This record gives sequence, C-alpha cells and structure tokens, in this order.
Amino acid sequence: MIIATTIAEVRQQVQQWKQAGLSVGLVPTMGYLHAGHASLVDRAVTLCDRVVVSDFVNPTQFGPNEDLAAYPCDFEGDCALLDAHGCDMVFHPSVSEMYPDGNGKTDTYVTMVDDMPRQLCGKTRPIHFRGVCTVVAKLFNIVTPDKAFFGEKDAQQLAIIRRMVRDLSYGVEIVGCPIVREADGLAMSSRNTYLTAPERQAALILSQTVVLGKERVAAGEKDADRLVAQMKANIASEPLAEIDYVAAVDGVTMQSVHTLTKGTLVAMAVRFGKARLLDNFTVEE
Repeated sequence: MIIATTIAEVRQQVQQWKQAGLSVGLVPTMGYLHAGHASLVDRAVTLCDRVVVSDFVNPTQFGPNEDLAAYPCDFEGDCALLDAHGCDMVFHPSVSEMYPDGNGKTDTYVTMVDDMPRQLCGKTRPIHFRGVCTVVAKLFNIVTPDKAFFGEKDAQQLAIIRRMVRDLSYGVEIVGCPIVREADGLAMSSRNTYLTAPERQAALILSQTVVLGKERVAAGEKDADRLVAQMKANIASEPLAEIDYVAAVDGVTMQSVHTLTKGTLVAMAVRFGKARLLDNFTVEE
C-alpha cells in the first residue's frame, strides 16, 4: 500500500493508473478508522480497480468550540486496517499541504446558498458543511475518482455531497453505504471513543429509538410529527441523553415534512457527555 503525503504524489500515481485504463475509487475519512470505514473500503474494492483513502482531520469543518484538538487519531492503526482491506493508497497530508495559506484556513470555500446545510446538524454547526464541501471538492480535484464512497450514518452530509456533485458537474459517482453497528446496535463512530462506560451504555437509546421508529412506521404511522414526538420521548427517558435534534425530513432536500412517505429521512443527533452521536433510518415504503 502506498502512503502519500503530498498532492503531487497522489496525482502522479492516479495518472499512471488511469493511463493503464484502471478505475479509481475514493473513500474520504478523518482517520481513527473502524469497521464502518472498513465497510466503505470493502465496497470500493468491489467496484473499482484501485482505491484511495484520504486520512485527514479537516480543520475547516470544525467550529471554534468543537473537538478539533481532541479528535482521536491512530495513523499506524489506520494503515494496518486499510492494508488488510485492500486499499491501494492512503493520502495523509499535513494541514499546510491541504491549506497552504496556513492555520487550516482558506480564502476560497464551497458553499450552498439554499437551506440544506442549515438544517439538522447545520443548526448547531453553522460552518460545518462549508468545510465538508470544501475539503471534498479539493479531494475530488486531487484524486479525480470515478466513484466516491460515503456512509449513510452521515445522511445530511451524503445528501449535500450529492447535490454539490450535481451542481458543480463533477464526473464522480457518489455511492452511499449502509450504517455499520456494534453487536449491541450502537452505530460505529470515531467519537464513540469519547464515551465513558455509563455513557456508552446510555447511548444504546439511539439504536433502540431507531428500532422504535421503524416499528411505528411498519405499523402504519404516517404522521411525521407524532413519530418524532414519540422518538424524542423515548430518548428523553435516558437521563444521560441530551437531544440536539430529532427530525423527519425529505431525504433529498433535508426540508421538514409532516407526512411520512418513501424516502423520508428520520434523523437524530444526541449528546452523551463530550460525544455528539448521530443515527437515522429512511422510510422504505
């Protein structure tokens, strides 16, 4: 497996692959990889001839009071996992390589003018998706992948990246991959490492609430407001849970809906101590 730290290295290698007629997949990550990330790599390996994984904690998507300085990292462990799952190249740049003006800032950002980035996570993280779109756009320009792979746990991010690719005419196919869960149901996240033992147990209320929501929908519930209220009440029954949001939105536009239909995204963000965790499900019928 190639370990590249510069943009020039990545471009040179990808050019060689493409000249040989090989397809290239990209899995963007912020490192501290787990089985959820591995599932993205596995999917990329099945669909592409060569796979590049970016391992970069992107400063532009963190607000001033967020966990940038404390974000977990284990690059050696990341490389071991990636090598075992068939990754061909890991791109591990410095902040100055990605943002040469210094201090992890840039004068040019990719932003959306509609409401998509201001819904759900964007209500409490106002600059987050500007940073996400900017770094993903840079990665697309550097790697020029044929396909890019994102997890469905970050459903709003996935929808925004799809819109960015459409609006800016990137020739990249965006592949969404299912949520991967621990044996007890908790959605895998690098931020799970922040949880204390009591918080880890309390966080199971998220997957339990997803199950509740799916059961209510399967039983015929069509009223989105009533479903959201029931799910909020279930989460609130856990004393260590602090709700950021529970919402039912259109899965493409992220706009609130009042009636549950096929494609409705039911999403939540909940804090347990220092950890802000996400979970969701999509109405299938």
